[in-house]
Amino acid sequence: MTETSLAPEDSKIITLARAARARNGTAEGAAVRDETGRTYTATNVDLPSLKLSAVQVAVAMAVSSGAVSLEAAALVTDEEEPGADDLSAVEDLGEAILYLAAPDGAVKGRYI
Repeated sequence: MTETSLAPEDSKIITLARAARARNGTAEGAAVRDETGRTYTATNVDLPSLKLSAVQVAVAMAVSSGAVSLEAAALVTDEEEPGADDLSAVEDLGEAILYLAAPDGAVKGRYI
């Protein structure tokens, strides 16, 4: 499955996650789309006192902005599987699909 074979809205969140990752030079980039169509992008946080995945940050941003559910999420990383904490964070807000994509945008999997 490639980014171009996805629905335009899902392709968009992968593109946004890729851009966030590239802009910040981080290991992960993520984007989520809430029930109203708003999108939130984030990268992972790796501080001595705080470590969060990009998905966790994006979900937290959505919730703090009033989102009550997610339509979709995207994670761009070199990893081959999303972490259990990423899946749990997305599941906390419903049954959204989490797309896992490589840095070049190739979709490696769909979860949830």
